[in-house]
Amino acid sequence: MGIGFTMVNVVRGTEYEVWQELVKISGVTSVVHVFGEFDYIIIIEVNELSELNRAVDEIRLIQGVTTTHTFVEHKLAFMK
Repeated sequence: MGIGFTMVNVVRGTEYEVWQELVKISGVTSVVHVFGEFDYIIIIEVNELSELNRAVDEIRLIQGVTTTHTFVEHKLAFMK
């Protein structure tokens, strides 16, 4: 299993509508509204990288989403 962290910006005023769509996406386990450079941090848990790609593609298609930045978990040998 792997984890992706996707930071999302949205058009001002569309936060609720975008959130409603984000929580429906398969693999999304958490949607957190934050202050700062991004509007949301989304945690996506998947079995394969292709599933993460699919989820991020779905996020990008949501009306109101303007940008995404995704980071993929990498476990080092000592992280068990």
